[in-house]
Amino acid sequence: MDGVSLVGGAFVAATIVCLIQYLRTRDRRQLLLATMFACQSQALSREWYDVWRDVFQAGVCAAGLGLALTLSLRLDAARRRALTIPPAPPEPAKTAAPVAPPSPGREPATESPGPEPPLSSAAPR
Repeated sequence: MDGVSLVGGAFVAATIVCLIQYLRTRDRRQLLLATMFACQSQALSREWYDVWRDVFQAGVCAAGLGLALTLSLRLDAARRRALTIPPAPPEPAKTAAPVAPPSPGREPATESPGPEPPLSSAAPR
């Protein structure tokens, strides 16, 4: 087994991995990457004087440029989303019953821990 077929096999394996990743995530950029690997594998399997080698190398370049375009468009969209101000979150629902505000001149009622001792007019001695 020579080195060219080993490298070509690595590109075929990378193509299969990209296709499996596409089926898992449905990210179309994986298809462009798989196209790059498949075209490179085919280009490496051709002789240097074969016209198809140049065609497959052009396919690698076209898929690479397409991938660069999709990555830059996605980056621009992410930047635009980051620059927009998100709407305010909704107010949380209150679970406790509303408390009536105290009437003017009266102190708000507070809960005491227990009964208060009776007030006596006689001072302790």
